[in-house]
Amino acid sequence: MPTDTVVVGRVADGRFAIVAVDGDTEPTGPAQELTADALPAAIAARQHDGDVRWVWADSALVYPRLLEAGVRVARVWDLRLVHGILRDAQAVTDDHGLRARGEWDAGTTAPSSGDTLFDLGEAASGIPETLTAALAEYRRQIAAIASSTSPGALRLLCAAESAGALIAEELHAAGVPWSRRAHEDMLERELGARRGGGLPARIEQTAAVVRAALDDPSASLDSQPRLLRSLRRAGVLVQSTSRWELSEHDHPVVAPLIAYKKQMRLYTANGWAWLDEWVRDDRFRPVYVPAGVVTGRWASSGGGALQIPRALRTAVRADPGWTLVTADVAQLEPRVLAAMSRDMALAEAASGRDLYAGIVERGAVASRAEAKLAMLGAMYGATTGESGRLLPRLRRTFPRAMALVDEAARVGEDGGVVHTWLGRTSPTAGSTWRDLQSRASDAAASGIDETRARRSARDRGRFTRNFVVQGTAAEWALAWLADLRTRLSAFPDVDAARSAPASGPVFHRSPHLAFFLHDEIVVHTPVEYADAVAEAVRESAASAGRLLFGSFPLDFPLDLRIGPTAEKA
Repeated sequence: MPTDTVVVGRVADGRFAIVAVDGDTEPTGPAQELTADALPAAIAARQHDGDVRWVWADSALVYPRLLEAGVRVARVWDLRLVHGILRDAQAVTDDHGLRARGEWDAGTTAPSSGDTLFDLGEAASGIPETLTAALAEYRRQIAAIASSTSPGALRLLCAAESAGALIAEELHAAGVPWSRRAHEDMLERELGARRGGGLPARIEQTAAVVRAALDDPSASLDSQPRLLRSLRRAGVLVQSTSRWELSEHDHPVVAPLIAYKKQMRLYTANGWAWLDEWVRDDRFRPVYVPAGVVTGRWASSGGGALQIPRALRTAVRADPGWTLVTADVAQLEPRVLAAMSRDMALAEAASGRDLYAGIVERGAVASRAEAKLAMLGAMYGATTGESGRLLPRLRRTFPRAMALVDEAARVGEDGGVVHTWLGRTSPTAGSTWRDLQSRASDAAASGIDETRARRSARDRGRFTRNFVVQGTAAEWALAWLADLRTRLSAFPDVDAARSAPASGPVFHRSPHLAFFLHDEIVVHTPVEYADAVAEAVRESAASAGRLLFGSFPLDFPLDLRIGPTAEKA
């Protein structure tokens, strides 16, 4: 069935319009004008008649209101996110005026629950949402891709990024099934009972032990400078209060201080205040930001979804009659590096097993710990110390993979840009960086300038070295999510008696994605679908690998679990 393309935008007097366009981005008929209240039903009806790709300014502003009305769309082209990709893409040789349209660089503001349908608009984001502006930007984007040096890869990247925008809003709408009781029980075990007028009792007790060990009853434990002074007076000569540096010292204060810092981190980041703000109706609903990191990785602007500690996983509890399918990818980034570089030796080391164990079996290093240290050093630029000592062995054993990241580092050190497998391009070197390099190359440059310039160049090389791998891993993850989303949408609804109402009108009767973290997903599913959902998760991972890397013989094994909680066994 062919896919229709329909553009959505504002028209006069608070009304909206939808208009179908052809392959040349020209309207195929008159626009259909609608009130804001009528728009969800019109979109649902249009989808019922055939496969549609919706084009709109920003999914974060449009899609939440459709989900609240019970309308889910299959495909979208998110103009804001695509603009960000194409604006910087090295493959775009003729931007057709796209880069000059700075208004599309504006950030977005997600609607809150009190907003009415589409009432944010330009005042909230700065992005032009009119039908005319959307049509014009869509034309620029399609033309820029068509004239680029890698149109197929860029189209795939833009489609995946847009799918991610839908998934981010769906994750927020469905939420993570969360047991407030389990969360509160964990807090009481770790911190003591909640107290309205002060810190929980166990934190106060730990603080008292720390102060006694410091022989300083008035020591300020939450002020870094003051705590450092107290430690030094007690003979603990440290430059920071990091766990690693403290652990190097044999002093009675070390263990209780590390325990206090852990307790306070839990209390401030995920304590009762966090629970009151972010968990409602048995759901944790964080705010995801697709491409919030320059490499294309997601970020979070509310709820801290990407920093949930393992201890809190016990609170992730499926609804009665439902269960969770949890999966994460083993060594995603090194596997992606093998595929990008077409390094058969590294692919064979990863085939059907733990990649680091495979590196050991090939004789590159002596232990799994060394294999992990060396590989992470190669990808993240830790090329000195123990990691640097091991890197030459990796270069001999896996020359193609190491050459790819080494070349990316060289380009970055020279001030150039690199790109991911599908074409997301790293930022250009800034004027401050270029001025520093220019001063250092001057005949009259001081030794200090030269040292700073070399350090700055190495830092940029480490960034570009990792950019190509982390960014491509993010592309694989988007492809995995998008394929799995499609597979889950094909499952029949369960009967109303088996529904999970807190998951909202779109997802309360069918399996759905509930959580995503870089290389890990959680699906909330009726129990009877658990095995089939697990198979869909596996198949979508394999499909993502084929979509990006074709027939290159590389697998993406999953640590996959089925159970009522997300706690790892």
